[in-house]
Amino acid sequence: MMAANDIHALEAVFVPGGDNHRAFRNALGSFTTGVTVVTAMTDDGPIGMTVNSFASVSLDPPLVLWSPAKSSSRYRAFTGAGHFAIHVLGADQDHLSAAFTRGGSGFDGIEVCLNDEEVPVLPGTLARFECIQQAQHDAGDHTLVIGRVLRVAHRQGEPLCFSGGRFGRFAV
Repeated sequence: MMAANDIHALEAVFVPGGDNHRAFRNALGSFTTGVTVVTAMTDDGPIGMTVNSFASVSLDPPLVLWSPAKSSSRYRAFTGAGHFAIHVLGADQDHLSAAFTRGGSGFDGIEVCLNDEEVPVLPGTLARFECIQQAQHDAGDHTLVIGRVLRVAHRQGEPLCFSGGRFGRFAV
């Protein structure tokens, strides 16, 4: 067993703030997440965004959340959308992740369908949660968007993972 002094010598302890923003992001990057694409329909057409801030909230009722950054150019469109879909990407779908990042090609060349609520959905993702927006909560420089799940699509497969600023696979 390691002594407390040995453990502290291996870690950097700091109070997060404006002068160490990068160190805080690096620490957050230690948490491996899945990768999702959130889609919605606007008056100007379909929009999508690659997101790793996704979580389940409740089984009964079925609720999920995601959190767009207030600084995003798509923030108002997503927080104003009554319905949205969250697509969990498979390990072989990093092209979808790239398409919906800042500067990505968006829906160009990607198969898309509209669901009953006219939300663009990406067929064949590992899982898809089609939602109606239930609530929003202020969360600093992000907003927590909670959706009640109306429908789910799911297939077996390996998830696309994100950790330390890189995409990858889960090793067993």
